Amino acid sequence: MVFSSPIFLFAFLPVVLGLSLLFRGRAANAFLLCASLVFYFWGETTYGWVIVASIAFNYGMGLALAGGGRRRLVAFAIFANLALLGWFKYAALAVDGVNRVLAVFGGKGLAVPVVHLPIGISFFTFHALSYVIDTHRGRTPPQKNFVDFALYVTLFPQLIAGPIVRYHDISAQLHEHRVGADGFALGAQRFIVGLGKKVLIANTIGRAADALFAVPSKELTPSLAWAAAAAYTLQIYYDFSGYSDMAIGLGRMFGLRFLENFDYPYVAESVTEFWRRWHISLSRWFRDYLYIPLGGNRTTPARTYVNLVVVFFLCGLWHGASYTFVFWGLYHGAFLVLERAGVGALLERAPRILRHAYLLLVVIVGWVFFRTDSLASAWTYLEAMAGHAHGTGRVFRLSQYLNDEVLLATAVGVVGAAPVLPWLGGLRAGWVSGEGPRRAALRVGWDVLALSATGLVLLGSAALLASGTYNPFIYFRF
Repeated sequence: MVFSSPIFLFAFLPVVLGLSLLFRGRAANAFLLCASLVFYFWGETTYGWVIVASIAFNYGMGLALAGGGRRRLVAFAIFANLALLGWFKYAALAVDGVNRVLAVFGGKGLAVPVVHLPIGISFFTFHALSYVIDTHRGRTPPQKNFVDFALYVTLFPQLIAGPIVRYHDISAQLHEHRVGADGFALGAQRFIVGLGKKVLIANTIGRAADALFAVPSKELTPSLAWAAAAAYTLQIYYDFSGYSDMAIGLGRMFGLRFLENFDYPYVAESVTEFWRRWHISLSRWFRDYLYIPLGGNRTTPARTYVNLVVVFFLCGLWHGASYTFVFWGLYHGAFLVLERAGVGALLERAPRILRHAYLLLVVIVGWVFFRTDSLASAWTYLEAMAGHAHGTGRVFRLSQYLNDEVLLATAVGVVGAAPVLPWLGGLRAGWVSGEGPRRAALRVGWDVLALSATGLVLLGSAALLASGTYNPFIYFRF
């Protein structure tokens, strides 16, 4: 079950919201835990035991680590969590790597295992790891209430697509999360905005992106290749940030506050700044639990560069068990090293428009590796983007893919990738502040306009979903 599915929007969410009004205190947590397990088991069925095992194991590890110390015990907890993730997510990739080595020496390859990938395993494993590590460090006391800990891991708003919520950021809220009218309204509005980003923009552009990436390599032209890369650049942002908005909104609707996960990353002017704005919860997780323990930037420059490469190698691997993801991570790590080694200083002296163009070029090229199924396929698209294409443009024409809906979604997507909404919020604050009938009328008019726009987004999204339109879940590999 995903947020943008009809069963979630028209059945699960209304029922859960309605029933949640009947519970308070600990009973509310127990009910929300049951709802979250239903949400997860709806899609996983048999493999739901994986998350149950993770909950039981890490709950016990937290109690055993109370009081700090015990390095061997925390090392075992980390190893066990990574082993669980490694088996389900990376077993096939590891065997493939071994087979490639064996083939060089003429050896017989091993059978590649077919392993089911439980939805959201990367997210709930990182939640569990942060919990046991912070408990070991003494940063947070262990959660003795099993229901509260299980709820932390399984909270359905952030379970399958993030953001990555660390226990110490939400522990106090688990004890008492009250829902006020204003908080619920803000949460509902945030959820609807995220739903619109996903359904109206990401899905619309995503259909074009899929069709463009399906063009045979011999028929590619530079314009088709660039259109494919640009379309996916918008799709991945609006899909992922849309899910984060929905998660944050759902949290508010249940009285919980999650940290922001995106901060208009495409307005960045360097790769370093991009990673401060993109998937913020993941960037901070790797910073606090890997980069800083490795020494961070407190060591020699050479060691710092190695730390960055290691972090982004694992960041790429976290996103998916594929060589393309690994290369994507190393690619970004290489640019971070270059910027720290001197390119960053050159960028600071360059005109702003050049800095922004540099960032967009680096990111768009990187998304080609993220989107394609193999390094060879990625290289084919990059060659076409560089002008070395073999297509004539007669059989596969760009106009076939850019209909009015795609062009409108693209235009809205380009504008929305800039901080337009915060600007409008500031404009509203300036217009409606103060007393008097004129200011009061402006406040009412603005609020009616905002409510009408939100309602139209909800109706448009619901109509498209009800019609069975294209609605992929692109995080199944995460």
